[in-house]
Amino acid sequence: MDDAGVAVEAVARASYARLISFLSARSGDVAGAEDALADAFVAALRTWPAGGIPSKPEAWLLHAARRKLIDRRRRERTRDGGVPVLMGLLAEAEDLSQALAFPDERLKLLFVCAHPAIDPRVHTPLMLQVVLGLDAVAIAAAFLTPASTMGQRLSRAKAKIRDTRIAFEVPAGVELERRLSAVLEAIYAAYGYGWEGADGMDAERLGLAEEALFLARLLVELLPEQPEGLGLLALLEYCEARRPARRSAASEYVPMSEQDTSLWDARRLGEAERLLATAARFGKPGRFQLEAAVQSAHVARRRDRRADWAAIAVLYEGLVRLAPTFGALVGRAAAVAEARGPAAGLALLDAIPADAVESYQPYWATRAHVERRLGREREARAALDVAVRLTRDPAVRRFLERTAAATGTRG
Repeated sequence: MDDAGVAVEAVARASYARLISFLSARSGDVAGAEDALADAFVAALRTWPAGGIPSKPEAWLLHAARRKLIDRRRRERTRDGGVPVLMGLLAEAEDLSQALAFPDERLKLLFVCAHPAIDPRVHTPLMLQVVLGLDAVAIAAAFLTPASTMGQRLSRAKAKIRDTRIAFEVPAGVELERRLSAVLEAIYAAYGYGWEGADGMDAERLGLAEEALFLARLLVELLPEQPEGLGLLALLEYCEARRPARRSAASEYVPMSEQDTSLWDARRLGEAERLLATAARFGKPGRFQLEAAVQSAHVARRRDRRADWAAIAVLYEGLVRLAPTFGALVGRAAAVAEARGPAAGLALLDAIPADAVESYQPYWATRAHVERRLGREREARAALDVAVRLTRDPAVRRFLERTAAATGTRG
């Protein structure tokens, strides 16, 4: 790849989401902004090799994409006054090309994607695509949806934003509360996707985790009195703090119970504790605060050599009442198994509808662990076989395969 190609790729990785957000906020047309920016990247690949890489490549792309938007609007002849408005915005782009100080509109776009006029099933996928840059095929796989179906849903949602002229703004009052949960969920989903791939050194997915962290920090900066935003950022900081211990020197997976706590990032843990304490002062507990509190209880192992399982089990009880997701139900069962015995944990796992967790890997990995503690090795081996089949991370799969090989058929 030549220098121009390298420069285009670097800008795409670093600034694509900011450029899309800025263009969408000014034009009100997400799909049009995506098409215009794609054309701008093509133009850059065609012209930069001969003309040289501009000193401010983001500004060059912004300017080129703005012209593409205007050309498209002229061709479509839609919306009275649309072209003059965009012409004025083009002049703004000229000014920005001198200073490259264009504002970050990603938070506004997140709230646009969570608008009640848009199908709730598409809120998170839409945010993952237009704000965080995940492609539709990867989103479809994550949501166990055919790629064609997901593509159609995303296209309809973008058309809804354009045709109903949804305002690009951070809402207030009741509307803020309504949309904030969807925004938090999208950031968490993006981080989770990136977290799964980061230890395998997948640069794109690691970048997604970093992007999600940035958006969580941005949310707290702009909405400092929203305790669930503080809780989410605390949760992500706890997860990041443990990253150095999640793989051995040989890049093998290390479960949390076996991690060297001296490798946990003390600075990040301190920041997570501070954020969680700040959120607690509002007296409005929520899902992400409770999930962060679970992580805080795990951190007790740094001091006491074991996690505070009694506290973790109580926290999961509260979490299940607020947000009875499969993750919360399985987490509660695992915590109860440690705090009150494996039989109690297995009873909670048995209470989860089997068809609902048929393809949920954490359920089967947890069930195998509990069955082993009960000495039911035949059942543990069967659960491990399912967990191995459902595991995408090669390192985790190897860990489970070794566990399965050490599990007999007694019982």
